[in-house]
Amino acid sequence: MRTCRAAAAGKLTVVLVTLALLAACGAGGPSPRAWAASVCSALTPWRAEISKLTSSTNEQMTAQTTPAQAKENLVRLFGGAEQASEDARRKVEQAGVPRVEHGEEISAGFRASLASMRDAYGRAGSTIDALSTGEATAFYDGVRAAVEVLQQEYDASALDTSRLNSEELKRAFDEVPECR
Repeated sequence: MRTCRAAAAGKLTVVLVTLALLAACGAGGPSPRAWAASVCSALTPWRAEISKLTSSTNEQMTAQTTPAQAKENLVRLFGGAEQASEDARRKVEQAGVPRVEHGEEISAGFRASLASMRDAYGRAGSTIDALSTGEATAFYDGVRAAVEVLQQEYDASALDTSRLNSEELKRAFDEVPECR
């Protein structure tokens, strides 16, 4: 009887060790190619929204609209860019951590960069929303100042790709169709 129990316990141990090893192998996150494809898929709509924001902001600065109309449009545009940045950040987070050396740091860098951009757009929108529209010149000067601060914050939040020392990820970003 003891021999049967010992054999059963031994088999159970082998099964548990095998399952643990399989789980550990699968827990490493997506492959570099899968992660790059997910990240590029997350960033494509974000880039489109930012491009739209840039051209629309330029149009608003030169359009023959009232300051109140420009304010409403700019606050909506910056709100859209803020939401698009958050959507992209969340999708990058959902992509997981790539199975590469320093994968957690790389993923965190992408998320932090998008969060900083999201916050910069939010601050710009709030700044413009707080501007008085009573005097057009003062309003547009305030908008220009808000956009300059946004540009500085945007530049400061850019991801430092020099720290992405993963050849696997560099190759994946160059190769996957979602990144072209």
